[in-house]
Amino acid sequence: MHKKLLLLLLLSFYFISAFPQDADSIVFVRSNWSKKRIASKTTLVKHHFDAKNLFASNQNISYLEVKNKGNAPVFEIGSEASALKPTSAFGIASGAKAAINGTFFDVKNGGSVDFIKVKGKVINETRLEKNHSRAKHQEAAVVIQDGKLSLKKWNGSPDWERTLTDENIMVTGPLLRIDNTDEALDSGTFSTARHPRTAIGLKPNGRVILLTVDGRNANSAGMSLFELRKVMRWLGCTSAINLDGGGSTTLWIQGFPDNGVINYPTDNKLWDHAGERKVANVILLKKKP
Repeated sequence: MHKKLLLLLLLSFYFISAFPQDADSIVFVRSNWSKKRIASKTTLVKHHFDAKNLFASNQNISYLEVKNKGNAPVFEIGSEASALKPTSAFGIASGAKAAINGTFFDVKNGGSVDFIKVKGKVINETRLEKNHSRAKHQEAAVVIQDGKLSLKKWNGSPDWERTLTDENIMVTGPLLRIDNTDEALDSGTFSTARHPRTAIGLKPNGRVILLTVDGRNANSAGMSLFELRKVMRWLGCTSAINLDGGGSTTLWIQGFPDNGVINYPTDNKLWDHAGERKVANVILLKKKP
């Protein structure tokens, strides 16, 4: 008991010292997070801030923490070239342990608007903007090689994603942090407004965070990218990236109630687990072969 108290005091001291401007960080670390092991080296962590006590708002956060080494599950990309289906359907069809929604897509015609490569095969090309510039969600990527996940930053070249040697690539963003340094975020409404969010973070000890924040509801306001970055930093992520959010935000786990949907997707505008949006791609967590 004394060891737990000492650990809590040390963690509190760390957060207060590291983030003196953020009283929210103290609330965040001291909250009674629920934790449940769902697979080898994989833990589901959740908390509902329901007293308007995180960023002066209600917030519902769910994430998986995965040990990205040893006999841990492996990561894969699930993708449809020109079709759409719910995150849960991707997970079920692939026999995955868990899944979160992936990057941005063509709502009308299906398929990703960002570069996708799966097992060495290019599924979708990056669709540049009308002036041939990149959107902020096209300046970084989630890459997976031999089941291990990492993040990469655009090097400024026009054919950057084509030069990456990783077998599995999902261009997405914006990048929130890389190598313990915050990335610049613009002042547009996509960055500053609160929405449901999906993010991936990497910790120095090799662990991977797959996170969803619910939004567009009185029970959970959603976050700006600036708030999301703080959360990923407080979780110890030295690198972190935003994925598609809004109605796409979904965390699914095999065998759980409500068809495995853990968070509260918003497409039905209800505070339940039935409002999944159909998406073009996902990040899958699968048992190591």
